[in-house]
Amino acid sequence: MMSRLRVYARIARVLLVVALGLSMAALFGLFERMGLANSMVRRQRWSRFFMTRLSNALPFRVTVHGDVPQRPMLWVSNHVSWTDIPLLGMLTPLSFLSKAEVRTWPVAGWLAAKAGSLFIRRGAGDSQLVRKQMSRHLEHQHPLVIFPEGTTTDGRSLRTFHGRLLSAAIDADVALQPVAIRYLRDGQIDTLAPFIGDDDLLSHLMRLFANDQGDVHIHLLKPIACHGQERAALAFAAQQAVQRVLFGEVPKPAQPVPSRPAIAA
Repeated sequence: MMSRLRVYARIARVLLVVALGLSMAALFGLFERMGLANSMVRRQRWSRFFMTRLSNALPFRVTVHGDVPQRPMLWVSNHVSWTDIPLLGMLTPLSFLSKAEVRTWPVAGWLAAKAGSLFIRRGAGDSQLVRKQMSRHLEHQHPLVIFPEGTTTDGRSLRTFHGRLLSAAIDADVALQPVAIRYLRDGQIDTLAPFIGDDDLLSHLMRLFANDQGDVHIHLLKPIACHGQERAALAFAAQQAVQRVLFGEVPKPAQPVPSRPAIAA
């Protein structure tokens, strides 16, 4: 366990990085008001710069398995914590699809919007609009990350991957990039990293920084071609690929043994 003073020092480092992000986002806001060019490419590059520094301030040792794709894809990843976002965002210029509530969060929502995030309201009936926005984003060669489970987990299991928004990859004719993120501590599933339920950010940071570094393994799996595929099949294929890396093969259900016809005595 870390001393309280050291914990506060490590949290202060994160806050300094956030202050840097706010300054850069404010600069982008100024560019917008002045009508200067403010492309998505520039936003994604700024976002990667910020995410890299935020990731470096977090108490994790990160190992990346696989190759970062060199062409735009729709990244689909399991979701354990808010820290998934900077850890993925440091790998390459990316945008994220976030729930609409994030946009209203103090500081974080503004940063997300300035970084080029897309937002979706659950159950609001605007999935077609979001699908078009995602398709346009991908068609313009801007990679995008979604978390198809729809929420975070404790890292011990995988929820169903929802295929509704994978139609954007089919429309834009880009591949899926499945991603598996695993948090470990002393070789076991990390119970400190998950950000679930009624957790709040400050308490989560205190837990993380009060302990030694954990390990994060990011697996960039074999891309899945979308051409001519159904979204449900794509979601299942991506989920199975992530499942195999995190928890091994899913056992197939036992086939029923055909009953033998009764023999008359």
